[in-house]
Amino acid sequence: MRLPIRKYGDPILRAKGKRIEAVDDEVRALAENMLETMHAANGVGLAAQQVGHALQLTVLDVTPVEDRPSTLKLNGEPVAELETVMPLVLVNPTIILGDETELGSEGCLSFPEITADIERAGAVQMEAETLEGEKLRIEASGLLARALQHEVDHLNGILFIDRMSSASKASHASRLKKLQKETARL
Repeated sequence: MRLPIRKYGDPILRAKGKRIEAVDDEVRALAENMLETMHAANGVGLAAQQVGHALQLTVLDVTPVEDRPSTLKLNGEPVAELETVMPLVLVNPTIILGDETELGSEGCLSFPEITADIERAGAVQMEAETLEGEKLRIEASGLLARALQHEVDHLNGILFIDRMSSASKASHASRLKKLQKETARL
């Protein structure tokens, strides 16, 4: 079932997600609905906050993006074909950022029609759990590393506009105000 995506101005987007102590049918259904919602909106990631739930749960699938490559190691093993492991459903993720940073274009389903160059680590390491309770160790670079950082930010109430340069924020100021007003009316 497709869920409504919360837009900028909705207070849940600033909520830090609660740790999921046990995956139950409700969490599994939420993850499935989040995947359907993300794919329908042509997104590469979606955090639980974006659909109204302050939980440490996110879904990702970078395979539709062909012009921004990614690398992935899962539990120490290189993954040659990302399609074999995507989409990812991550429960209670924690992230360690690499030292090197790079500037890259980002958008967000909660900020329609707004994109900006955001500085992020070029590579990350992550630990998370699957819906089945398995531990995952992830090493990623490229678009996947960027998407993982973006989604973990969401899980902690941090939005990509918080990472924009002041010049970018200024250039988007009127659109951001309009989006906030539209959201407040809902």
